[in-house]
Amino acid sequence: MLNKLRRKFIAIAMLSVSIVLIAIVGTINIANYITTNQALDARLSLIADNGGTFPDMTPGDSGKKLEPKTDQPPAMNDLQKHGISQESPFDTRYFTVTIASDGTVGSVDTGKIASISAGAAEEYAAELWKKGKKKGFFADYKYLATDSDGTTMYVFLNCQREISTIRTYVLTSVGTGALGLVIVFVMIYFFSGKVLKPVSESYEKQKRFITDASHEIKTPLTIIDANTEVIEMMEGENEWTQSTRKQIARLTSLTEKLVFLSRMDEEGTKLEKVSFSLSDAVLDTAEGFRSVAKTKGKQFEINVAEHVEYIGDEKNIRQMISLLLDNAMKYSSEQGIIRIALKTSGKNKIITVWNTTDQIEKGKLDMLFERFYRMDASHNSRTGGFGIGLSVVYAVVKAHKGKITAKSEDGKSILFTVAL
Repeated sequence: MLNKLRRKFIAIAMLSVSIVLIAIVGTINIANYITTNQALDARLSLIADNGGTFPDMTPGDSGKKLEPKTDQPPAMNDLQKHGISQESPFDTRYFTVTIASDGTVGSVDTGKIASISAGAAEEYAAELWKKGKKKGFFADYKYLATDSDGTTMYVFLNCQREISTIRTYVLTSVGTGALGLVIVFVMIYFFSGKVLKPVSESYEKQKRFITDASHEIKTPLTIIDANTEVIEMMEGENEWTQSTRKQIARLTSLTEKLVFLSRMDEEGTKLEKVSFSLSDAVLDTAEGFRSVAKTKGKQFEINVAEHVEYIGDEKNIRQMISLLLDNAMKYSSEQGIIRIALKTSGKNKIITVWNTTDQIEKGKLDMLFERFYRMDASHNSRTGGFGIGLSVVYAVVKAHKGKITAKSEDGKSILFTVAL
């Protein structure tokens, strides 16, 4: 149980850290992409607005410098307006292609780039024009198309460097984040033991108390039982001795169940798993309740599939079935109906126990498996229940890695389903 709690603690902690880290890394990378994309768009817009070149630079004059001036030049105003540095015209690689309204290529300017030929540039623009594309990415280029006087000018900006930078940034941040997660996992793994140490100590004390208390209770119960027997031998059996024996039996049953639950909670507890006939186990246990049902005036129906084999702890499985039927006998309505069935569904073995009841909440009733849970305290008192029998059932099912559910469809009956 403690190891399971530790695993849950580590899983929740790692999930929380992972979510935060993914959010941070994702936000940083998205922000970096948006910033880079905006910078590329600004350059494209500036070039397109100036007829296919940077301000103060004419198409084809790839080496012409911006003339420094003492006053504020228009070119500098345009650059600053778009958030572009004065060095951008010299480190930006781009080309332009103009296409007429009939699809014929008018002009191609590759003077500012060496990595593409005029023919390839013409093919790029023609392909995008046919598709009606105006803006986006094409290969390693970001492009923008503007219409003017019946012609369309495509500006292609080489962004191979920016794309490479973004990829490197993503890989670096993801790698760093993954390494950080590993480091955090190692730290949480080692420190989780110290964090859960008080819980572990409290749990061990609780188990020790239950075990010790159970053994301590057994001794006076044995003495009381012996004294009651002596009284009955001397004075005969009466309602008081019968009541005493009944309470002794209840307390003995309670202590046995508490010890059983404490033992089942220990992950090191090994079940004595063997292959046995689940059909016989269900049928034999159910047949033992026929006389009880008849005495209480209740209708008892048994429907067990034949030759159903199962590998598990036969003793615990029989106890589970017995507790489910005992619960049905105690809490079913007067002259009610109780049904137990066994069937197979794929690889699963399904045991169902259904019974009518006076009144119960509709929907799922999994809270019934909580220890000492009482939906009707007065009813438990009358029937001799402690609200722990179904907890034992739940523990047996979980120990066999099965699943158990409780639900009521109409508020007048309850169905327990065990899948093994």
